[in-house]
Amino acid sequence: MFQLPTRQGHDPDHMYREIIDLVSAVTDGEQDLIANLANTASVLYHMLPDVNWAGFYLLKDNELVLGPFHGKPACIRIAIGRGVCGTSARDMRTVVVDNVHEYPGHIACDAQSASEIVVPMVDGGILVGVLDVDSPLVSRFGDIDRQYLEQLVQLLMSRCRP
Repeated sequence: MFQLPTRQGHDPDHMYREIIDLVSAVTDGEQDLIANLANTASVLYHMLPDVNWAGFYLLKDNELVLGPFHGKPACIRIAIGRGVCGTSARDMRTVVVDNVHEYPGHIACDAQSASEIVVPMVDGGILVGVLDVDSPLVSRFGDIDRQYLEQLVQLLMSRCRP
């Protein structure tokens, strides 16, 4: 049984190290992508402050399809190149949006979301999907979030066999 540390919120480096350590522990020895993404979505949702959605979209038949997540019901399919997730998938780069209401083509699955970070999941140069995290706060995500969430995705891709 794994215990989630309580949110302490003042030191983002410490918080993200705890998140990565916990995800490393819950994925240790498990190669199933869906199982590992489900646990990771739970860890992120429960441990990141000021987050209202955390989850994954997986590439299937050249579109992103909803995968494991925590939060309100979400859009099921997203075209490559559409919205923040589709842009991240198309460009295979992390996209940080300070205010989703000002982002051209933003797909509003949850009207309460104000900012978003999307990290592509790439295995051997091939897109697997994206990690998507939303917040009800404008400008919630920054460079520290980007660095650690990219590291987390690399950990998952090293453990999983899509």
